[in-house]
Amino acid sequence: MLIGLVVSAPLLWAAFLYERRFYEDTEKYISTLSYRVKRVGEEALMEMPVGILLFNDDFFVEWANPYLSSFVEGGSMIGRSLYDVADVLVPVVKKEGYTEEIVSWQGRFFRIVLKQDEKLLYFFDVTEQSEVELQYEADRTVLAIIFLDNYDELTQGMDDQARSNINSAVTSLLNKWANDHEIFIKRISSERFMAVMNEQILRELEQEKFTILDAIREDTSKQNVPLTLSIGIGSGAQSLPELGVQAQSSLDLALGRGGDQVAIKQQNGKVKFYGGKTNPMEKRTRVRARVISHALRELMMESDKVIVMGHKRPDMDAIGAAIGIRKIAQMNQREGYVAINFNEIDNGVKRLMEEIKQKPDLYSHMITPEEALEVATEDTLLVVVDTHKPSLVIEERLLNKVEKVVVIDHHRRGEEFIEQPLLVYMEPYASSTAELVTELLDYQPKHDKITMLEATALLAGIIVDTKSFTLRTGSRTFDAASYLRTLGADTMLVQQFLREDVSTYVERAKLIETVSFYQHGMAIAIGEEDHVHDSVIIAQAADTLLSMEDVAASFVVALRDENVVGISARSLGTVNVQLIMERLGGGGHLTNAATQLYDITIEEAVERLKQAISEHIEGGTEEQ
Repeated sequence: MLIGLVVSAPLLWAAFLYERRFYEDTEKYISTLSYRVKRVGEEALMEMPVGILLFNDDFFVEWANPYLSSFVEGGSMIGRSLYDVADVLVPVVKKEGYTEEIVSWQGRFFRIVLKQDEKLLYFFDVTEQSEVELQYEADRTVLAIIFLDNYDELTQGMDDQARSNINSAVTSLLNKWANDHEIFIKRISSERFMAVMNEQILRELEQEKFTILDAIREDTSKQNVPLTLSIGIGSGAQSLPELGVQAQSSLDLALGRGGDQVAIKQQNGKVKFYGGKTNPMEKRTRVRARVISHALRELMMESDKVIVMGHKRPDMDAIGAAIGIRKIAQMNQREGYVAINFNEIDNGVKRLMEEIKQKPDLYSHMITPEEALEVATEDTLLVVVDTHKPSLVIEERLLNKVEKVVVIDHHRRGEEFIEQPLLVYMEPYASSTAELVTELLDYQPKHDKITMLEATALLAGIIVDTKSFTLRTGSRTFDAASYLRTLGADTMLVQQFLREDVSTYVERAKLIETVSFYQHGMAIAIGEEDHVHDSVIIAQAADTLLSMEDVAASFVVALRDENVVGISARSLGTVNVQLIMERLGGGGHLTNAATQLYDITIEEAVERLKQAISEHIEGGTEEQ
């Protein structure tokens, strides 16, 4: 045993010494490593090309590393307000929780990472990556289809030499425009061109507001050939087929709005419009009216009944057109009903309704939207008149219930449109929907005669929308009015429908009294915050202002209902008020448009109107 102790003692001592040395070496290594890590951390914090910034509750900089401070004049950010040194960061730091987004600051692009709990910002320089992305976006392909709006009509009676001259002039202007902007252009038919460009070129064209439209119009007018262009553009899509579909869809939209304009359809669903400075040319023919009339008759014959509805708060044009369509249904031995909200009609329509009450057969077919929902079946034909926007119809639920829908309208087409209608008759150059319906009546079976009151309602619609044949009046307008007179339309009765009382005149005068000029002859009249005005009075005030000297366009902003502000806009044609109203969610015509704004004060509505006017003057309009 003693021998065992003597033998094992040196071994135990050696093991102890080895373990002690190993522990000391490990401790030294850890100490050295900790120092190195700490030093590296300090160097990384101070020298690594990543910006770090701490801020307090008042958005003052408490600390920033040298890398970030190097971007600021003076080299120090500590103690300074973010509003002073980097106001673009304020919206970022106001967000809750973890946030990550790219911000342009001091000529560079940074990916900002916000940790709100620590009030800490990290800055990662992504300038090169962003520049590559911007270059990629700028080089993306854009397709355009250029259409000569009225080429066929204008050249139909020309001899070969005259047609050759106009072709040469138009082609020369387009080629020069394309060469100046590095666009590839190719004529693909007598009235169509295909153009290929990139996003950067498109942005340049937008900045100059597509002056090619004015160039073509002015040059051809000198030759007594008022030719106009429409351009449909597709951009933002990933594939060429998608771009082609977008370009054609944009062109259809531009033509549906009357032509002489550019429509740019983007992948996100937004549409931008440029141009539209002239009233659309009268291009419809008797043939088209007859074809539409016969198609409408066929649809009615395949239906069990017909329901007609116009827009909310219908005017005389909507009611007159609805009565006309109901008559077409009657001519084809189909029950026809007019859906109308009797609580939301103006004084003129009320007087018409009082007259209709004396005709039981006609009045019994005037039903409420709720009654229309009850009588509608799977085989019912729904005809929407004087609007094409689902959000504006009297009863949107009818659109969802009835599969067979027809749209008849004279407004320029907007992006919002009733889905999958069986038949669309939209003619933006027509004075009114009542004019279009009158022409359709002429091609229907004559065994059921149009009554005096029905003809008078249609004539009233034409008179109201043309301001007694002074605005948007073409030769076809007078033809339609003449036809209605032969059917017994009573002009004196129309005047009785449209007369006004003294209080209405005084109310309109008070609106006009508030007029002030904004810019470029834009007259703006403003109603009181607590006084509700009828839509007719607002529109009449805008019409009256337009007759004043030095007024290029008039806008009347007034309360229409609780939490609803209405804006009525008019112009003499030099200003496209439709584009201005579309910026505010409305629409209409080049010279006659309106919109409604919800949950907003009149003062706020005026500011938004002024902003829309300024944006329109500076560039195009964008619709969602």
